[in-house]
Order: sequence, then structure tokens, then C-alpha cells
Amino acid sequence: MATQAPVLTAVALLFAAVATVAIGVYGVRLARTTSDFLVASRSVGPKWNAAAISGEYLSAASFLGVAGLIAKYGADAMWYPVGFTAGYLGLLLFVAAPLRRSGAYTVPDFAQFRLGSEKIRRLAMIVVVIVCILYLVPQFQGAGLTLNILLGVPSWLGAAAVCAIVIANVAGGGMRSITFVQAFQFWLKLTAIAIPALVLCVHFLDDRRDLGSPAPPILSQETTVDITTDVVVVVSEAERAAVDGVLDGRTTSGPITLLPGEHELSAGSTLTLAAGATVPVVAGAPTNGADWLRPGGGFGGPHALFQVYSLILATFLGTMGLPHVLVRFYTNPDGKAARTTALAVIALLGVFYVFPTLLGVFARLYVPQLLITGTSDAAVLLLPGSVLVGLPGQLLGALVAAGALAAFLSTSSGLLVSVAGVLSTDVLRGRIRDFRIAAILAGGVPLALSLAVASLDLSRTVGLVFAVAASTLCPLLVLGIWWRRLTTAGAAAGLIVGGVTAVGAATASALGGAPEEMWGGWLAAVLGSPAAVSVPLAFASMVVVSLCTPRRLPADVNRIFTRMHAPERLGMGIDRLHDLRD
Repeated sequence: MATQAPVLTAVALLFAAVATVAIGVYGVRLARTTSDFLVASRSVGPKWNAAAISGEYLSAASFLGVAGLIAKYGADAMWYPVGFTAGYLGLLLFVAAPLRRSGAYTVPDFAQFRLGSEKIRRLAMIVVVIVCILYLVPQFQGAGLTLNILLGVPSWLGAAAVCAIVIANVAGGGMRSITFVQAFQFWLKLTAIAIPALVLCVHFLDDRRDLGSPAPPILSQETTVDITTDVVVVVSEAERAAVDGVLDGRTTSGPITLLPGEHELSAGSTLTLAAGATVPVVAGAPTNGADWLRPGGGFGGPHALFQVYSLILATFLGTMGLPHVLVRFYTNPDGKAARTTALAVIALLGVFYVFPTLLGVFARLYVPQLLITGTSDAAVLLLPGSVLVGLPGQLLGALVAAGALAAFLSTSSGLLVSVAGVLSTDVLRGRIRDFRIAAILAGGVPLALSLAVASLDLSRTVGLVFAVAASTLCPLLVLGIWWRRLTTAGAAAGLIVGGVTAVGAATASALGGAPEEMWGGWLAAVLGSPAAVSVPLAFASMVVVSLCTPRRLPADVNRIFTRMHAPERLGMGIDRLHDLRD
């Protein structure tokens, strides 16, 4: 469904890109030391840092993916924005202040501080790199999809352009530079999604459509849908259509009657439906409005309740293990400021997620053709022009385009800073030159992967990354901060068991998953939503192995706990690294 964007959209995209580069250049002037590049010299106040954290956290999955999933799956998809926001409550209560008081610069640095082991530091470094790269892949894929839809450029070109801008900003000024950029991008994203949502609210109230109707979605005008990947759709009632391509394994050209049931459309096919036709829905999604509003359907597959609980675990706990989120709390002056920052982030995210939720509802009503392809991430991009004709629709579409580009740039910048900081301090010599080299290398690998692997729904892909973080770094931080008996062997066991389980599931899902009929559908369910298995395994592994290796506790564990939990006014904490000029 790629279309040539109007000039206004191109101008908006150019504005977002130029503003990002310009603000980044301003930040480069202030970045002179290693501490500037890694943690902005720990001088970022709560308000500024909360906007920057929200800017990098609200990724393509939030800006585009949440609305698409709500349009497709309905009530159960609401757990995505709820979980994405509630994860910061865990950060506020359990992680933010003690992590800042540790004086660490990176998650591996914290691991060594807490457990006194160079080996656990290296293992944590590997996990951080894996999480960041897995998270960067959907960002670049989403950028390619967005620019393909809006400008008609090849997907690889859009991904490469976003990657180049991000590397330039990060390599130029590190954390000091992207702090300014991400704060600006948060307010741009909030504006870009709030205004269209509010305008469409007015249109919806005037339109008076019924959301809870037991009828399937209906097209308001004749629509031709390009099928870009193989997809299985469910037809709820017999419908005349025109198919040009491969339908159910047979080459078809011209009018045909789609009978009720499942049908497979192959990539490269086109499907044309008349105005007033009912819309086939991708298999696994609710086929009518009543089922769409009713919770309990999950995200396709026979084990819906397992999927929902697994998603809750992944999003609630995964936030506490995301390296690009954690590293921003190192930039606060002290633990109190870190807690204030986390509280402010909860408020900002709570406001933001109201709007993609509304847009998901409107997408179900006004662009139901997206339910055919399964690639519903385009809903936010296509809604304004589909509902409002002429200049108003173009202006809103341009604003949404600018916000989408900001989403890719801000999250990618945070992830790249995290992985570059870890590689420069743990693999290279820790100089500014090493940070820049690491940023270039760390951007190229996920770009190559984004072009090589199949594209999934953004939020579903990011949900798998959250599962990896929840199964590895979250247990390490929670137990490391609050349980004195955690040992090096226990931490290593949990990181390996949780990481192998979650990363293996994510990799299998990216490669196509498992047949739903295997083992009663349980294998497909676990591969698609692994957190309900991998998170308990990770915590249990850390606890059991630690209890079995009590002699491997750090000798100064009492001093370490005092430093993490004592108020700053007692003067217990100092930074673990000194600034180095390059």
C-alpha cells in the first residue's frame, strides 16, 4: 500500500531530520570528556532527563505498533501500553536510586561492582549487546516501512538513512548530545500523535459509528490491497472480490467469490474489494467488533491466557532490564533525582499512551483494509489521509510522519549509546575515539540484520526484546540490589539460562516459529511469548545456584549494600570511573 507522499510530508520528514542533526551538533560542542559521552557528566536534572527518557523509550513500537495491535487484536492489546508504562513503577520502587548510588557507568560496570568479578562483567556486556541489537533491528525495519509508505523509497534506503543520522549524532557527542535530541523528540512525538487523535475524536463523535457491533469491519469505498508477505486471512461471510496473484496455492486473475473460512494469499498478490464489502481479517485476530472488544482472545493461537500473562511479565519486568533506559538514570546527579525522574516518566508516558490507543480504535473503523495484510503498523500513518480529505488530511499526515521519524531516531540513538558505551569500556580502551568506533560498528550490525530477517509487527517484535531483558538483566539488577546472597555463579547461571531461553525463542519466532498444531500449540505459544517460562527460570537459576555456592559471595557485600541504599548525604557513593580527555 505504498503511496507517493505529498510535498508537505516530505517537508515534515526533512524538518525532523534536520532538527535532530542540528540539536545534536549543538550538544557536540558540550561533549569533551569520557563522562560526557557515557553519562552526560551526571548533570541532567529530573525534568530534562524524564523528557529524554520518554523520548528514547517511546519507540516505533509505541508510536506505530500499539495502535496497529489494538486495531487488530482489540482489548488484549491494551496490555502493551499498560505494561510499557507500569514497568517504570518497578524501576521507581526497586532500581532507580540504588543503581545511581552504585556509581556505575554501564550495566556491566554495575555487575562488577556488585559481584566483584570480571567474568560476570563480560557476560553482562554480551547480554547488553544482544538486547540492544535485537531492539535496533525493528527500529530500522520500521523506518524502512515508514519511508516506503510515505515517500515510495526502497525499504533498505529508509533504514540506512535513519542508521546514518543516528550514528552521526551518537559518535559526535554521545550521551551529552542525544540528551538534548531525545527531549526535543519526545515533545515532537507527543504533538504528532495527540493532535491527529484529538481531531479524529471529533470526527468519530460526529460519525457515530458502532464499535461493538457483531458485524465484521466494512469498507467505505472500493479498495485494492497489495499483499507484501504470505498471509492467511479469515472470511466471515461469502464476499465477491478480485484477486490478481496466488490464492490458496492457485494462480488467480479476476473476480472470484471468497467463501467463509481461511484463505491464503501469497506475496505479490493484489486483492480488490468493493465499497460496502466485509473485510477479511488476518488469522488469529477477532473477526467482528463484539469479539474485538471482548478480552481473552489473546494474539492468535490456542493459548490466549498464557500469551497475555507472558506479555504482562515481559513488559512489567523488561523495562527494568533495558540498557538504554538504565543508562539514563546514571546521568542523574543523585539517587533522589533518579527517583524523581522515574516518577515524571510515568506521568509523561501515561499521557502519551492515551493517543495511540485512540488511533488504534479509529484504525479499525476507518482503515480496516490493514487487517488483511497483517502489517497493521501503517495504521497511524494512513489514518489522517483516509479520514480527512484535502489539506487538513495532508497536514495531519505530515505531522504524523515527522513524529514517526522522531520515534525511530530517538530510540535508536539511546540504544546505540548504550551498546557503544559498553563496547568502548569493556572491549576497547574506553577513550572517546573508541566510543566513536564502537558506535559505527554497533550501528552497522543491526542494520544488516534488519535487511536480512523477516519483518514482524513492531510491538510484537519489541515484546520479544522485553522478554529477553526481563529474563536476564532484570533478575541481575533486582537480586543484585536487594538480595545479599546473590553470588557470581548464581548471576551467571541466571543470565545464561534466561538469555538462552528468551533469545532462542525470539530467534525462532523471527524465523517463522513453530506449527500451531505441534504439542497442542504450546510450542508456538512459548516461542511467541516466552517470558512466562524464561523469567521464572532466570530468577530460579540465580537463587538456586547462589544458595549452592555460598562461599562465592563478595567479601565486602555489606559495604556494597550500604553504598547502594544509604542516602547521598552520608557521602558513601563515588563514581567508579574518572573522566578521561581524548
